[in-house]
Formats: sequence, C-alpha cells, structure tokens
Amino acid sequence: MKVVILAAVLTNYIVVCQAFVQHARLSTVKVANKISSLRMGFDVDLTGKVAFVAGVSDASGYGWAMCRNLAAAGATVTVGTWPPVLKLFQRGLSQGYGEDQKLPDGSDMKIAKVYPLDATFDNAEDTVDVKANNKRYAGLDGFSISEVAEQVKADYGKIDILVHSLANGPEVTKPLLQTSRAGYLAASSASAYSLVSLVQKFGPIMNEGGAVVSMTYIASEIVIPGYGGGMSSAKAQLESDTRVLAFEAGRKYGIRVNTISAGPLKSRAATAIGGAGTAKTFIEYAIDYLKANSPLPQDLISDDVGKAALFLCSPLSRAVTGHTLYVDNGAHAMGWAVDSASLQGVDIPK
Repeated sequence: MKVVILAAVLTNYIVVCQAFVQHARLSTVKVANKISSLRMGFDVDLTGKVAFVAGVSDASGYGWAMCRNLAAAGATVTVGTWPPVLKLFQRGLSQGYGEDQKLPDGSDMKIAKVYPLDATFDNAEDTVDVKANNKRYAGLDGFSISEVAEQVKADYGKIDILVHSLANGPEVTKPLLQTSRAGYLAASSASAYSLVSLVQKFGPIMNEGGAVVSMTYIASEIVIPGYGGGMSSAKAQLESDTRVLAFEAGRKYGIRVNTISAGPLKSRAATAIGGAGTAKTFIEYAIDYLKANSPLPQDLISDDVGKAALFLCSPLSRAVTGHTLYVDNGAHAMGWAVDSASLQGVDIPK
C-alpha cells in the first residue's frame, strides 16, 4: 500500500516538475522574444516583399528616396517611368547615380525592373493616338496602367507595396483664374485620378496586408501662390480619394491607403515649375519659406519622406490607413509667417 502511495506521489511530482519546466520554457521564450523585439527597435524587414513605385525618372526626387529606403529594408523594387524619359533614366541606371544610389550597407540599390508607364492612360486602347502621333512614344508598347499591372503580375505574381509618386499640371505656372478647362482636367487626370486607376488595376494583384502610398502637398488645404493650373485642386482630390480608397480597398483587398504631404524639395520635376520671370524658381521660394517659418527651421531632405514612406509600407503601420502624414518640418501647423515684416518687434523664438 505504501509503495502504491509513494509511486502516485512520485508520479504527481514528475507531472508538476514537467509542467514547471514547460512553463519556464514558455516564459523564457516570451522573455527572449520581448528582449529580441526591444533589441530590434523599429528595424523593418521587407525581405520577400515586392514594391512597384510609379513615377520615378531620376535620382533627385522623393520617388527615388522611397525606392532606396524600401530596397534597404530588403524589398524587391520595381518602377514605372514616364515613356518620354525612359531611355534617359535607363542610361542613368546603367551608368550609376553615385552616392544617391548607395544603401546604408554601402552596396548599390538595385532596381529589379523598369516598366514604361504613362498614368494618364488606363487601357491599351487609350494609347492608340499617342503611339501614332508622338515620336517620344515610338517603339514603346504596353505602357497603360492596366497593361503594366498585367506585366507586373506575369513577372511577380503578387506585389505588396504600391507607390504613387507622380503628378503633372501642364498649366501649373498659370493662376487658377487663367487656367483652361483642358489644363485643369489634365492636372486632375495625371495627378489624382491616376491614383484611383492604379489601385483599381493593381489592387487585385496585391497581397492582403499590402500598402499604397501617394504624394500630396499642403496646397490642397491652403493657398500657395504660384502653384496653379488646378494642381491645388488635384491634390485636394488626391487626399479625398485616399480616404475613400482606404475604405473600399481595405474592405475589398485588405490593403491600406495613405498619402504623404511633403514639404518642397528641389527635384528636377519641381524645378520645372519655373519662377514667373524671377531669378528664383517657385521651388526655391518654397524651400526658403519653409526653412524660415517652420517649427523645425532645417533643410528637408528626400530621405525624410523616404523613411516616412517606409513606415507606411511596413507592418509598423498595420492599423494606419486613410491618413495624410505631414513630412514638412511642421510647416502645416503654422498660421502666421514668422518672417513677415508685419511681425517685426514680436518676440518670436529663434
């Protein structure tokens, strides 16, 4: 009888010990995971993810910076380039962009594939006239949004990240009062509806949990003299569409849609806006104003937006959608221009 009782006690003791060991192991794993997570901080690993960045044509703009940051996180980066500058961009890639192409580990960023893309065309039939009558499109095919989406699908199956980094307003140097209907609609088509069309065509080939990011500008909300031709209206449309697409594409495809309201950067495209006959271009005025009047009176660099886009494209922002993220040194928060002559004598923090 005593032997039986002793055996039972030993059996219970062994079970308790095993349970304790298992609990200790689980606790150790949990602690290790937590420590590992804390040690990693906010490191982002996008290895195995595929990104398509629409609107990259050189190494001077925000689109390039987003490519570089996505590549640095391990993503496979593909781009869509406006056909008239496609050869120039391909030549630049073959020659290399020097330091602008370097990743943090010292290697050169690789663009997996460059697709000709004109985001003002939705389908192949829309491109018939331009292919027949515009020499800059000679020899090119398959550059409408739906055709590019099909090519990306054939090449990669599914993608995880879609970036809209393009805009165009043929009458951007004209005040709104002088903007034609054609110029206004062209700005809306190229700068706002293109996002809608990209999500329409790429949404079906995006993995659940994927992210869409576009670029906007504070002129959507306040008056920026010199930014005309209906571009302010187009940016307002883009931001409104971002919210609606976040709901519709979120429910249909399980993807997130956000936009970045970036401060001015002296990219090649921005410099083309001109300066209304003055010695400085519009973008130079905008940069000077930003630095003089922002809460953070510092230069804005392309990587500021590149890193913000990386956040919005990563699991770190899994619950962020329908949002306009300001990356402008805080300029959007200001109501007064602190360098105004009318504020002379006011005690303004330096």
